[in-house]
Amino acid sequence: MATTGTNNPLESLIRQKLTSHFVPEHLEILNESFMHNVPKGSETHFKVLVVSNKFDSLSLLQRHRLVNETLQDELKNGVHALSIVFNLLTDQGWAEKQLLESPPIGGNMKTLLIGVLSMARHHITSSY
Repeated sequence: MATTGTNNPLESLIRQKLTSHFVPEHLEILNESFMHNVPKGSETHFKVLVVSNKFDSLSLLQRHRLVNETLQDELKNGVHALSIVFNLLTDQGWAEKQLLESPPIGGNMKTLLIGVLSMARHHITSSY
């Protein structure tokens, strides 16, 4: 359930910032907040697809850092999760990729995710 418009000020601000910083050939923003335990109409979880030649010579990590730096105020003040999908330009234009909604986290997937996070936390703390 993607949303856009004036009823979504944070989404509009994200769109404005990404557009002005990266001049994308294509930009999609999907508000995935409804999939989480937040009040109706929240703007806390987003997925973005950004297609821009500004990313051409950058590694995936560098691209993520640029987007995160661009949206640092939003990430500090309300945005809880930001999933970023990049697609590079080619000589024929960008290889179109549909921005798919993330699967809902529930049941076995939620248990698996909690298990993986617990294992990662244990590994990180035992490594030091």
